Amino acid sequence: NRLCDPTSKLGCLRWLETVAIPAMPRDVTHQHLLRAMDALMDHGKAVEAALARQIRPLVDRDLAVVFYDLTTVRIHGEGTVDDDLRAFGMNKEIGGIARQFVLGVVQTAEGLPLMHTVHPGNVAETTTLQTMLATVLKRFPIQRVILVADRGLLSLSNIEELTALAARGERQLEFILAVPARRYTELVETFRSLTFDDAGLAEASFAGHRLIVAHDSMRAEEQATRRRARIAELEAMAEKMVAKLDAQDDGKTAKGRRASDRGAYSRFTRAVAEAEMARFLKADFTAERFSWSVDEPAVTQAQLFDGRLA
Repeated sequence: NRLCDPTSKLGCLRWLETVAIPAMPRDVTHQHLLRAMDALMDHGKAVEAALARQIRPLVDRDLAVVFYDLTTVRIHGEGTVDDDLRAFGMNKEIGGIARQFVLGVVQTAEGLPLMHTVHPGNVAETTTLQTMLATVLKRFPIQRVILVADRGLLSLSNIEELTALAARGERQLEFILAVPARRYTELVETFRSLTFDDAGLAEASFAGHRLIVAHDSMRAEEQATRRRARIAELEAMAEKMVAKLDAQDDGKTAKGRRASDRGAYSRFTRAVAEAEMARFLKADFTAERFSWSVDEPAVTQAQLFDGRLA
């Protein structure tokens, strides 16, 4: 049922009425399904090993691109059991803390699932990778593995450890991973010298590895325009506060709370921080009156990364 028409356990009973399965008992109850699941859990490792043997002829020995990713499964309920995998962690569905467990899936480039892993809800994603890779190398006679993972799963710091793990079994491990955005500042000089081909691709090196950079001109234009618009909004807000302060100095008082340079600095810096524009807009705290400036070199540098994926 999970393969053909996934549904709940009770829904599985209704599904069984619509299909013919060899050697299926005449009457299957909800209790039968629960006991079958218990039996599978008791022999989980043996079942997985048997399935791996069935899959092996379908896996290319010479080249296997392995995709691995994790997702979080949010659960409800407050009960606990021994060795409970349900724990509070950052949930990908809601973007906040929730009680959950973590599910990892490994598949080939053709979409053939090789294995899955289940982890506690508060596990760090990067810590699951080494265990997963060791299991794949043990179960499948793959000589060359190309591991494709997102920036949350694989970092430059643990590549050497994973490569050594494969080398112990005389395997060859290669990888394709996204460079985390926080490391883009280390690529400023590299990005300045890039020349993109007609497909929007350029090649260089970074941290001793091959670096491929993809550039999307339309997305770059959108990001730059959005940044400039947000800076303009904040500058307009600051200009409005300056106008109110100047009017007060000229003896023109408006209704409401009296403005002050200190209050203007506070409002401005808070708005800039909330808009995540502190790199580009700087309040001048050394000036006698409220003032600010736009860091144009910082804006120009940020545009180097617009529409680019490394």
